[in-house]
Amino acid sequence: MNVKTNSCCLFFLTLLSSLSSGAFADTPIEECVLAYFYEGKATMTLKDVRDACTIEKTERQTTQSTTNSSGIISRRINSERQTQHEPFVITPHKMNYFLPAISTTEINRTVYEGVNGIADNLEDLEAKYQLSLKVPLNASSILIDGDGLYAGFTLQAWWQIYADDISKPFRETNYQPELFYFAPVGWQPFGGNTSVMVGIEHQSNGRRQALSRSWNRVYASFLYEKDNFAMALRPWVRLSEDPKTSEFDAEGDDNPDIDDFMGHYELGMVYNWNSLELSFTGRRNFSTHKGAAELGLTFPLWGKIHGYATVFTGYGESMIDYNHKQTRVGLGIALNGVL
Repeated sequence: MNVKTNSCCLFFLTLLSSLSSGAFADTPIEECVLAYFYEGKATMTLKDVRDACTIEKTERQTTQSTTNSSGIISRRINSERQTQHEPFVITPHKMNYFLPAISTTEINRTVYEGVNGIADNLEDLEAKYQLSLKVPLNASSILIDGDGLYAGFTLQAWWQIYADDISKPFRETNYQPELFYFAPVGWQPFGGNTSVMVGIEHQSNGRRQALSRSWNRVYASFLYEKDNFAMALRPWVRLSEDPKTSEFDAEGDDNPDIDDFMGHYELGMVYNWNSLELSFTGRRNFSTHKGAAELGLTFPLWGKIHGYATVFTGYGESMIDYNHKQTRVGLGIALNGVL
């Protein structure tokens, strides 16, 4: 082997040694590329490596942008973004819970009077559950560092599990798909963090004719966090619909007066104290003086399972009950809290 060949081999070995020691990895994204070069799958293309490192860069920037005064919202977002692009991970949106027992001061029998045998046999004690998830639609920042576009879906069901005389039917099921955009804001009042969400959502009960309830809203949420406290103010505007020509018309507005009972905004607050999570949600229409309030408490049981207790009073606990006032108390389990 001649001197020229030896020099080339020596240079090549030196280059590999430098790469493996990280000498050429002056930036995090270069470190990411080198990591995939040595440890990535053989089938990965250059585009695969670029996309993977872009995602890691976005998550790192998000973490850095929210650690100035990290609160419970920031901690949840940072935790979710570590796994939200994994194929076998389902990311929660709102709470996921099951209440085997939720009582009411007055079940809404009036709305079911046209359904044979249902109204008189409804029980004041029933079960309720909620399933809620979201999916990120962007792999990197869209407008600013740390923002994100999401598709969300929430399902709520009220189950007359103790109504033996009517075969334990599902009294009501609500479906709530939504599309929303989240972005952190640089404003840090009182040493906390702020962020905004804007979105559009549909909510309906999937019923027909006289039992059908639905509406569409555009909303904006203003979020504030400091340490273990978080608050969100969410005003909304309902998208108008054409009036129905009759009660049994398939087209048109099912509930034209829903704003009178549900209001035009919602205020939510959460506080984490040790292993407990206390939450409050309230809404009100100041013109009609109608609205609702709900208190929640989650507490650890075992593993990922938490106990969940809730008290609700007012209008609109479900779509079918939007104009029905009641007080409800429930107890069950939750997979995740509000935050």
